[in-house]
Amino acid sequence: MKALSLFVTGTDTGVGKTRISVALLHALSAHHARVVGMKPVAAGIENINGVLTNEDVVALRAASTCAVPPELDNPVLLPEPVSPHIAAARTGVKIDIAHLVACHRALAQRADAVVVEGAGGFLVPLSDLETGADLAQALALPVVLVVGLRLGCLNHALLTAEVIRARGLTLAGWVANHVDPAMLAQQDNLAFLRQKIHAPLLAIVPYQPVFDPRALAFTLPLEWQ
Repeated sequence: MKALSLFVTGTDTGVGKTRISVALLHALSAHHARVVGMKPVAAGIENINGVLTNEDVVALRAASTCAVPPELDNPVLLPEPVSPHIAAARTGVKIDIAHLVACHRALAQRADAVVVEGAGGFLVPLSDLETGADLAQALALPVVLVVGLRLGCLNHALLTAEVIRARGLTLAGWVANHVDPAMLAQQDNLAFLRQKIHAPLLAIVPYQPVFDPRALAFTLPLEWQ
């Protein structure tokens, strides 16, 4: 049986893609025995429990139900927490989209469900010529869009949804994540996005300084179950 795979992107960096990816892994694990997260490109290395790694990668691995070789779930780990194309250039690394696709294919053979978390926003540069949108297009997976509810989110959300569809990809659903507790007219913004995005709203995440991914209620489409 072919593994279910999803690509998680966001309206910007810092909108909660990792939190939502982790929550999706927990939700999918109720229906699939073997779920695994993938961070194809991670920028920013930290010393976590004596190991040099990336905190997003650690979170995805903790939410996965099967262990895989690190070169598969995080093929590119870059030292500096800057745009991937800058971090890669500074360390002489070439981000090879074909290799990332091959790593995903290997994960899909080992798991029942794979959640792939992109870096930054959808069009984040991976090199001078390629972006995260090129990676998503090469993977050809249904896309889940995380919208960070804050000032400016309407423009960012509608632009991102438009580009996803322009790339020939399916916008399978979106998540509204309240990242700014002081945002004015939150419910009005949310109501506007529900009218305009034209994709299922999978979850509404209240502002949570301490996030509990297992408590997040997802409305999963039947084909994901």
